[in-house]
Amino acid sequence: MSESDIVRVRRLPDGTVLEELPDGSTRPYVSPTKTDWARLEAMTEEEIEANALSDPDNPPLTPEELARMRRVPDPRRIRGRLKLTQEQFAEKFEIPLGTLRDWEQRVSLPDRAARTLLRVIEQDPEAVINALARTYLPPVPASPDSRS
Repeated sequence: MSESDIVRVRRLPDGTVLEELPDGSTRPYVSPTKTDWARLEAMTEEEIEANALSDPDNPPLTPEELARMRRVPDPRRIRGRLKLTQEQFAEKFEIPLGTLRDWEQRVSLPDRAARTLLRVIEQDPEAVINALARTYLPPVPASPDSRS
């Protein structure tokens, strides 16, 4: 794909899409093709499958590829199943509240370590709570000799 084939666009908060031109200016973006939504909605499952199979850039996944995939844990669903507020979940599992909110709003996705933590929370939340509780040692009282 050459640089001349790339169209750079930006979506504004109001939903307007602007094309960014090489000189830095913008103009309203107009797609070179129009989608025939009525035709798409009228397609049968067989037609959809045939079209997907004929797309060399994006072939459907094979059963083997699907079997290797792992879903990303859904923090909102896990929290809901535990009947906890965002604040309670964040505090109980030592996850920054802003991070949890970002995950739930899909602003960002959990990294690999966080996905692992969420999977363990999903399977055995009490084990995580107990493990976190054991990581804290009680404060050591100051000895009378340590004061200077």
